[in-house]
Amino acid sequence: MAVNADEDTEFNDALRKHGILPPREPTPPSPSPPPSPTLEEALGDLTPAELRELGEDANDSETERVVENYRRQRVAELRKQEKARFGRVYPIGRDEYTREVTEASKVTEEGKPESHGTGVVCFLYKDGIPRSDRAFEHIRILAQRHPDTKFVSIVGDKCIQNLPDTRIPMFIVYRNGEVLNQVVAWGADRERRIEGRSKAASDPSSR
Repeated sequence: MAVNADEDTEFNDALRKHGILPPREPTPPSPSPPPSPTLEEALGDLTPAELRELGEDANDSETERVVENYRRQRVAELRKQEKARFGRVYPIGRDEYTREVTEASKVTEEGKPESHGTGVVCFLYKDGIPRSDRAFEHIRILAQRHPDTKFVSIVGDKCIQNLPDTRIPMFIVYRNGEVLNQVVAWGADRERRIEGRSKAASDPSSR
């Protein structure tokens, strides 16, 4: 009678005890089940609206409180991300003007009315002109203060051929592909300060 050495039988155990069969290889341990996801992992992919529904369906007040706190954190994170849409001055060249200014001003952010568009401020400057250098400092501050508006910079005569220095610094404000306002020689008559938000760039109703 043939003996199957791999079978787990009392007879085979007796043969192994007397050295007739080699020791049986130990059975590999069963893999551990994957760890349960943390609450953050379980809720991480849910939208604020889904989190609200989940909290309303919770079986106890403690779960509802935890889910609601997480929902508020998610809303705060999303708002922070929205505010970081731009937030700085983007240098551009003449060949990028149409894409980065005109076309960019036609883009409507998700959640905004279809015709809202994007406010784009194009800053024309020239290094070495004091009022232009001061204006550049102001523009950097405004870009950080109003990250929903796109600020771009370009050397004046690279944008408009033979642009005289007397018109520097110059601002051109766009929305929906249209020029809303132009300001030339800003600061030439007197020293300028940042006093508030540019309505033309932030409010379509100010056209």
